[in-house]
Amino acid sequence: MNVPDNLKYTQTHEWAKLANDVVVIGISDHAQHELTDIVHIDDYPKIGSVIKKGQVIAVLESVKAVAEVFAPVSGTLLEVNGKLEDAPELLNKAPYDAWIAKIKPSEKKEMTGLLSAEAYKKLLPE
Repeated sequence: MNVPDNLKYTQTHEWAKLANDVVVIGISDHAQHELTDIVHIDDYPKIGSVIKKGQVIAVLESVKAVAEVFAPVSGTLLEVNGKLEDAPELLNKAPYDAWIAKIKPSEKKEMTGLLSAEAYKKLLPE
């Protein structure tokens, strides 16, 4: 399972990266593997919405299941990845390149509460 060291993770299998005061969010390799073929993404909040940590920021539908994507930090929703609407399979092909949303964090310290790659790996089944 691919778990890049330069990202932070949640127990619900999202990844987060702070870049230029913006938190970029996606799903982990483990999450896409468990979902199998992702065929649809929707239910984004409106751009500019104030998001609370743990709030649903997208819903993924796969041939196997429906899964919610949760915000790893609180802040303002700046952008969603429109490419995923036409090509949700990008989440399967490259889960660390196919980001889902970008949030301007209201509390950067929330990033410190996320899991390191090492701690995240310990949550994953062998």
